[in-house]
Amino acid sequence: MPVLEGLWGPDLRMRDSGLGVGVEVGVCPDEAPRSPVWGPLRMPPVTCGGLSLALELPTLIRQLRAAWRARRGGPLGPERSQASAWGEAEKEELEEVKHGIQARSTHLEASAQQGEVESGTRRKVKRLLSFQRYCHASRLLRGLVPHTPGSLHLLDDDYLGQAAHMLSKVGTWNFDIFLFDRLTNGNSLVTLMCHLFNVYGLIHHFQLDMVKLHRFLGMVQEDYHSQNPYHNAVHAADVTQAMYCYLKEPKLVEQLSPLDVFLGLMAAAAHDVDHPGVNQPFLIKTRHHLASLYQNTSVLESHHWRSTVGMLRESGLLSHLPADMSQDIEQQLGSLILATDISRQNEFLLTFREHLDNQDLDLQLASHRHFILQIALKCADVCNPCRVWELSRQWSERVCEEFYRQGDLERKFDLEISPLCNQQADSVPAIQTGFISYIVEPLFEEWHRFTEPSPLSQTMMGHLHKNKARWSRLRYAQTPSEAEEFQPEGGGGGGGGEGADIP
Repeated sequence: MPVLEGLWGPDLRMRDSGLGVGVEVGVCPDEAPRSPVWGPLRMPPVTCGGLSLALELPTLIRQLRAAWRARRGGPLGPERSQASAWGEAEKEELEEVKHGIQARSTHLEASAQQGEVESGTRRKVKRLLSFQRYCHASRLLRGLVPHTPGSLHLLDDDYLGQAAHMLSKVGTWNFDIFLFDRLTNGNSLVTLMCHLFNVYGLIHHFQLDMVKLHRFLGMVQEDYHSQNPYHNAVHAADVTQAMYCYLKEPKLVEQLSPLDVFLGLMAAAAHDVDHPGVNQPFLIKTRHHLASLYQNTSVLESHHWRSTVGMLRESGLLSHLPADMSQDIEQQLGSLILATDISRQNEFLLTFREHLDNQDLDLQLASHRHFILQIALKCADVCNPCRVWELSRQWSERVCEEFYRQGDLERKFDLEISPLCNQQADSVPAIQTGFISYIVEPLFEEWHRFTEPSPLSQTMMGHLHKNKARWSRLRYAQTPSEAEEFQPEGGGGGGGGEGADIP
């Protein structure tokens, strides 16, 4: 099948199809410039983030200069005194940012006039020039200083009261990630990860630079496509919160090392980064570059992993660690992220079942702990049907909406519509009933056995069975009034739900 003219944009993102979808499909940062295959789809880049470079960059510089002057020339008050006591490091960082942006501005303005800025460079420069990212990364720029010198809790002053209260209950299974995302102004993933790193003492244990950590997490959160109904940063935050609950299971909590916890949280946060909102078969039949790059095998998962490694290296988060240790972390992250490939479900399920039948899991062995982390991440990735109905229903509708959008694109370009992507033939209750029966239930039954079973596991299985029964009744409801009977009374609300909180 020939490459679909007009389907993929100049940077290998999907063009607006005119369907009101706004889908952006995966970027391939590894593609060589002037690709003979994708070359005809390129056009001279003249914008960055939707804004003219000639207008955006001087504005950023003016804002940085104004903030710098305000900090240097403002009245010497208590805040000023604390900022001075904090040290010169943050000032040097801000000065470096300013000079870096000025240099980038000169280079980009010249390149933009020639129309020769390549997509990979443009994307990297967009990261470097993101005023919002540097606002988040530098407390000095934002006029904030820590309560005590050397404090590692970079986000403490940012927590709103309600968000802080929610974080105190982040280990409960009915945690409402949608509400938390609203309270953090769309920064649920960064906020949650920084909090959990502090809870586990990972920043101190691995001697992480907080600015680099925050910059890396900002990159990860930004590279999730917010226009995806399901595969977005909120999903990543939800999977991370579920992973945290699993890491606290009595069977695991005393066995896991700091490295295990670090890998589990990092893999959960980045497991779907830069997800295009379409599945692997769609990339293969449209001959997307990623499909050929990864030879049609675990295409998306490989891209998620490689993107994560790229951001780790770009941020320098692990640059202070020995090279062999950082490489081992990258490989183990890849092993965890690749385990989320749904096509390998039976492979992991059969191995897990065999271990449980033989009772030969030894969590003193690093390899066995890593395997359990793979299973835990797989469970966290598909745990939505195990949530309370109010949360589970929202996720179900979101993932089906993403399927339907892909089906609309396939119909528009005269492609065969993928399974579960035909809105006229595949209803949400039918999709969810099958998903629970063939994917979720078998996996969580084995997890239930592994935990022997824990209170959390009992709660999850209870929700799973109730939600499956509810979707089955909705699937076979004969009249609209009968279907309305099963809709939640309060819409997509909250944290109460069915069952008790499980610590």
